[in-house]
Amino acid sequence: MSLPPHRFSVAPMIDWTDRYCRFFHRQMTRHALLYTEMVTAEAILNGDQDHLLGYDHEGPTALQLGGSDPAKMAEAARVGATYGYQEINMNVGCPSDRVQSGRFGACLMAEPELVRDCLIAMREAQGLPVTAKCRIGIDDQDPEEILPRFLEHVEAAGVETVIVHARKAWLKGLSPKENRTIPPLDYDLVVRMKQRFPHLTIILNGGIASPTEGVQHLERLDGVMLGRASYERPAELCDVDRLYFGDATPLPTPEDVVARVVAYAEENDIRLWRFARHMLGLFAGRPGARRWRRRISEEARDAAPSLLLQIIEQEGITSMPSESMAAE
Repeated sequence: MSLPPHRFSVAPMIDWTDRYCRFFHRQMTRHALLYTEMVTAEAILNGDQDHLLGYDHEGPTALQLGGSDPAKMAEAARVGATYGYQEINMNVGCPSDRVQSGRFGACLMAEPELVRDCLIAMREAQGLPVTAKCRIGIDDQDPEEILPRFLEHVEAAGVETVIVHARKAWLKGLSPKENRTIPPLDYDLVVRMKQRFPHLTIILNGGIASPTEGVQHLERLDGVMLGRASYERPAELCDVDRLYFGDATPLPTPEDVVARVVAYAEENDIRLWRFARHMLGLFAGRPGARRWRRRISEEARDAAPSLLLQIIEQEGITSMPSESMAAE
């Protein structure tokens, strides 16, 4: 029996999880659920839809939308559903000033009724599952009070899956970067929400350092979402299918992944930097990692994709651990 992709997912990250990043990640995990960057409903309705929504990789993939107008969110979801995604997600967790000024993201934790109306409209507009990603609260809200109230409205909208970043978001006084680390994590609150809302699929996000660390949370919750760690040390995604989905089929080594990315970039005439910037951490903790990062940073912007293969050969880059790892 196949396991649901929500058991492990890679978090949507603005400016990071674009179509090129997702193609790269997909070479390391067949089963994980990958998310787009947050795309605003306004951008979809008024911009280049193929550029914003198109992608060229296989496997389960979700579109994350930002917005607060039910009619616009519905139309954006309808358009997004035509591009082959398996899920449409609503962002109720991003704390950036730009997001707040547009009245979407984490500030909507203060308006659960509006979130409910958006989710209902999104569900009625198309046939894909609709999910929500939220914080445990914002600013001076009491998470013990606001989170269950929020989940009640989400459940009332007919939504069955919620991803909970187990931190508050402080919309005043902390930057988006600080909001990812300074507010304390409260995993136990998220677990209590699962106990209170047993029919909801609740996915844990926030502070999980690796796929291996995340497995422990499956005892109490339905899945985990990994954010920065999957971007900073992407080779760890090679363990996901075995750890979370019971699939022991061998996956390519990081060196093989590089070869696949290079071949795809050459075949489709894509500039190397589109992929290379997402691959800086591929050999993190391995011999040659520092030289790999340096040469990509210095040379990749105007180089041919084959540069990546040249760096591996010229610098002796390897994904195999050795006694020299500490020096890198």
